[in-house]
Amino acid sequence: MRRDDWTKVLGWPGYTVYRHEIDEGAKTVRLWVRRKRGNRRLVCSGCGRRIGDSAEVIEREVRDLACFEFRATVVIEMYRVRCPDCGLKVEKVDQLPSKAPFSKRFEEAVGEACESASARRVAKRFGLPESTVRAIDLRVLERWNAQRKKPALHHLGVDETFLGKKIKFITVASNLESGEPLWFGQDRKKETLDEFFQTQLSQRQRSRITAACVDMWAADSASIQQWAPNCALVYDKFHVMQHANAAIDEVRRAEFFRKGKARRDVVKGKRWLLLTRWVHLTEAKQQQLNQLFSLNRRVMKAYLLKESLDRLWTYTYEGAMLRYLKSWVRQLRWQRLPAFEKLAQMLIDHLDGILNYCRVKVRFGVVEAINGNLKALLRRGRGYRNLHYLLLKAQRMAVTKTEFVAFRKAA
Repeated sequence: MRRDDWTKVLGWPGYTVYRHEIDEGAKTVRLWVRRKRGNRRLVCSGCGRRIGDSAEVIEREVRDLACFEFRATVVIEMYRVRCPDCGLKVEKVDQLPSKAPFSKRFEEAVGEACESASARRVAKRFGLPESTVRAIDLRVLERWNAQRKKPALHHLGVDETFLGKKIKFITVASNLESGEPLWFGQDRKKETLDEFFQTQLSQRQRSRITAACVDMWAADSASIQQWAPNCALVYDKFHVMQHANAAIDEVRRAEFFRKGKARRDVVKGKRWLLLTRWVHLTEAKQQQLNQLFSLNRRVMKAYLLKESLDRLWTYTYEGAMLRYLKSWVRQLRWQRLPAFEKLAQMLIDHLDGILNYCRVKVRFGVVEAINGNLKALLRRGRGYRNLHYLLLKAQRMAVTKTEFVAFRKAA
C-alpha cells in the first residue's frame, strides 16, 4: 500500500501518513502521521486560543481502532505552542481528546461497548485493564454530557433508593418529562435535597418547576416547599399503594395467627398473591385466592379495599376524586380492619398531595423506572463507587433508550 492509501484508511482530517510499519508476527501496524502542508492552524489546548508559531516538535503514540486483525498504533507529530495566557502548552488535536494514549474514536468504541456489557467483558475484548475501561467510559460520558442540550425542568421527581451496605440510601432527583435522572445525593435528609436546589438549579430554574412527584417522606416535602414554593406536591401513586400492600399484609398476618391450625394452611403461602393485582394473576392463582376468600372474609374485604383504591387515580376532576375517597373511607365502617383505618387516616392527612394529581398530571412510572435502570446498572457493573459515573450512565441509558425509561399503558 502507498502512503496516500494509508492516509485514506486512517481518515484523520488534516493529517497525512508519511511512514508505516507492519509486524505480521505480532499482528500490529504502526502509522507515523504529521500535519498536511496547508494545515498550519495551531490551537492552545488550555484556553483554545489560536497561536501563530510553534515552540518545538514532539511525538505522541496513541492506540487507534484495530485494522482487521492488526492492532493499530498511531505516532502523531505534534507541536508545543507558547500561549500568552497559559504558557508552554501542547497544541489541541481533535482526534486526541485527553492525555490518555487513545484516540477519540477508540474511546468512543469502548464507551459504546460499555453501554451493553460490563467493564470486565469490554476489558477482555479490547485487551485493557478493567480500571482503564471505566476511566475511558467516564471520559466519553462526560464529553457526551457537555455537548448535549439538556431539557427544561418543569416536573420534578424525588425518590430514595438503596445502593448497598457502603453507600446505603441515595436521593434521586429526576426530570419526569424527559425521563432521566438529574442528580444523586448521599443520604435522604432535608439537607441532601437542599444541596440539589442550591448547587444544581438557579433561581429561575427553581421558579419554573410546576409540580413535584414525591413519596410521603417529610424531609423531601419540606425542602421542596422551601426552595420551590410555587411547586405543587403530588404524592406518588406507587408509594401510596405500597402502604396499602403493607396494610393487607398486616391483615394477613393477624388472620394467620388468629385462625386454628386447620385454616392456617390456607392462608400460608398466599402473601405474594394478595399483593398482586387481580388482573395480573393467572386463572389458577385466582382460584387459589377465591378458596382463601371463601374461608376468610376479612382477608377478602382487605383485598377488595386494596384493589378499589387503585381506581382513585383514574379521576380527572378533583371533586369526583374526593367523593370517591370519602366513599372508600366509609366502607371501612364496621369492618374491624385497624390497618386500613390507619391507612385511611394517612390518606386524609395527605389529601392535598393526592388531589393535586387532578390539577397537574405527572408521570408516576418514571421514578420507579429510573430506580429499575439503576438496579440494572448495579447488577451489570458489580456496583459503582463513583456516584457521578453512575449518574452519567443512568442519563445515557435514559436518553438513548437502551433500557426501559417509563412504564407505558397498554393501548
